[in-house]
Amino acid sequence: MTRIAPDDIIASVRDALQYIACYHPPDFLAHLGRAHAAEQGPAARDAIAQILISSRMAAMGRRPICQDTGMVVVFARMGQSVRIDGARSLGDLVNQAVSEAWRMESNPLRASMVAEPLFDRRNTGDNSPAVLHVELVPGDTLELTIAAKGGGSENKAQFAVLNPGDSVADWVVDTVETLGAGWCPPGVLGIGVGGSSEKAMVMAKQAVMGRLDMHALQARGPQTPEDALRLEIFERVNALGIGAQGLGGMTTVLDVKLATYPTHAASLPVALMPQCAANRHATVTLDGSGPVTLPPPRLADWPEIARAATADAARRVDLDRLDPAQIADWRAGETLLLSGRLLTARDAAHKRLAELHAQGRPLPVDLRDRVIYYVGPVDPVGDEVLGPAGPTTSTRMDGYTDLMLDLGVLAMIGKAERGADTVAALGRARRAYLIAVGGAAVLVGRAIREARTVAFEDLGMEAIREITVEDMPVTVAIDPGGNALHRSGPAQWRRTPRALADPGASAGRVGPSGGRQTDPGGTGV
Repeated sequence: MTRIAPDDIIASVRDALQYIACYHPPDFLAHLGRAHAAEQGPAARDAIAQILISSRMAAMGRRPICQDTGMVVVFARMGQSVRIDGARSLGDLVNQAVSEAWRMESNPLRASMVAEPLFDRRNTGDNSPAVLHVELVPGDTLELTIAAKGGGSENKAQFAVLNPGDSVADWVVDTVETLGAGWCPPGVLGIGVGGSSEKAMVMAKQAVMGRLDMHALQARGPQTPEDALRLEIFERVNALGIGAQGLGGMTTVLDVKLATYPTHAASLPVALMPQCAANRHATVTLDGSGPVTLPPPRLADWPEIARAATADAARRVDLDRLDPAQIADWRAGETLLLSGRLLTARDAAHKRLAELHAQGRPLPVDLRDRVIYYVGPVDPVGDEVLGPAGPTTSTRMDGYTDLMLDLGVLAMIGKAERGADTVAALGRARRAYLIAVGGAAVLVGRAIREARTVAFEDLGMEAIREITVEDMPVTVAIDPGGNALHRSGPAQWRRTPRALADPGASAGRVGPSGGRQTDPGGTGV
């Protein structure tokens, strides 16, 4: 029997969480580097470049890849010959590890978990509790797969029960086309097929953490129907033209991972789990000999990327002198470098501003001729003014757009597309929406020179701050003419996938496109 000390579990999980907060997996970097080299869409290529540059900066400084440091999900495979010493549950030990990881003084992470989901939604302060799945298996080790799942990608998880003869590939492709860019592509798709509703969802989340091997699969060709289905979905999703950050381009997904399980004869449950460009996960195996420490990756794993040409071509904008006339000739797809003062505000701050305005009470900050950045940054360390500060998903603020425009806001900065009503409102008001790159939080954070809280300090990371930035890179996503890059970009880069142009190129459409029965233990590729 293997005896594992509780402190070894705590230390292993804590250190793994700190590790994945700062380091991309090498297989992900390799696939992202190839996507950058092949990308032809200028805005998408620059977005991938920013992600890679920011990732290297995060690794060198041991700071979070993304300001949304995620909800912790742990898959435990516990050998039947393993005993955990002491009276505490595995869940208690994991939650202590989460708390310690998030409160680490040298690299504090952003707490995003709320203790109660329906009413007051009070933040727990230390990102606990984790979501824990435990499987009892033969063996004498404890294997822990540890992930930190960002809210943007988690919110785009989808589930359906198809008819047994339906095409899984068709459903996945049609569904991805409706997701928008809030899940921060380019990333990975995990697909779970079979079992029950909850089994399919769990399989999809496990699958998305598998090692990326799409380049090898493309080189050798499909050897099983599952291989063919993965290739078909990969080609068809990328042919949608969504591209990095939804800006239009060649690569939306870097890999498609698939897991299947036997199911009821009347059912075909299918789950889709997108994984964002942060892609944080690692596996540690405890054997009773002590805690597990993951070796740091080599800086050689990061491709050398230069953005000098893009930066030289960008328009420089002085935020402190900005007025409606100066934004009138901004064009969708244009790169800007912002310098000067911004205001930060997210969901909770927008809600409070709306409540104060409805009550006829004065607002704590004047919004006229200001630019608002949707961000909830990580706390700073060392000489940082503010920690990693990438954008949050902008559609959550759509309901406040008319109010913000009435109050005089000139432009808003976030990530992903806006709803049709917001696009129309910006066009009528001759205002703009800009995007910063999700997954480039360190790069954005380095552009911040000063920061001070100006309202709602009790909201923590959601407080309104005034920050001063220097050469902060953004892309015009909706210009004052109402032209929306998240519409025109994907339309420009949409193409016919090889799997459909040449039906013999993929066997993924044989039968129900991957819905065949597998062994009772399930399969994952």
